[in-house]
Amino acid sequence: MAVAPGTGWPGDPASASTPVARDGGDVVRLTEHVPSLAHLDARVSMCRACPRLVAWREQVAEDKRRAYAAERYWGRPVTGYGPVRARIVVVGLAPAAHGGNRTGRIFTGDRSGDWLFSALHRAGLATQPTSVAAGDGQTLVHTRVLAVVRCAPPENRPTPEERDTCRPWLERELEFLRPTMRVVVTLGGFAWASLWPILTSLGYAVPERRATFGHGVEFALSDGLLVLGCFHPSQQNTFTGKLTESMLDDVFARAVDYAGLRQPA
Repeated sequence: MAVAPGTGWPGDPASASTPVARDGGDVVRLTEHVPSLAHLDARVSMCRACPRLVAWREQVAEDKRRAYAAERYWGRPVTGYGPVRARIVVVGLAPAAHGGNRTGRIFTGDRSGDWLFSALHRAGLATQPTSVAAGDGQTLVHTRVLAVVRCAPPENRPTPEERDTCRPWLERELEFLRPTMRVVVTLGGFAWASLWPILTSLGYAVPERRATFGHGVEFALSDGLLVLGCFHPSQQNTFTGKLTESMLDDVFARAVDYAGLRQPA
């Protein structure tokens, strides 16, 4: 069973009075006049617009993985994590079934998150090298991490319809982040491809011809925003050596430099 809002889960942004999106139309309506990123997070965390994703995330929260059988699962959509005045934004695909769907925080409690937060810490963008649970003291510095799709999908594969239904949440979140956002790091081709139409809708000058996704690929917009491609820190990529720690470090070093966050020697 999913965690009920306002029942004491660390960092739960919602309350019993938070409005619930039950279809795509509701998602659009609830993002149009949301007054702050905190209010947006609350509404994201209560979304029930995609029946397949709702059923899956709650089934996982009920059945659990044996290693976490004694734990309570979050079982709700997972919001972005990090400050509203972030200069670097990291965009992933979706929460992991036994990661963010369990802990209630994006990229927290799974192997992908171990790699990501360790790299962020080495780059000076996270205060701790690990992220294991909501309320563990982890804090991001000038950085916000979020996902294209906010619910854990079966086989980690959201449908195009689910991606599009979730799109207004991401679009509105990036709108809140825009005043300070200088770099977007996309983790994987799904995030790379999903980002461009959203940037266009937000008024960024996105040309029709641009670089295809690849690790270390970058594309600077005339507006001053830099988009970086990075292989996703999935077990498939890290176990096979397709993505190494040094490759991940290089991407975040570039992001830190471009965002003007490098400390003088």
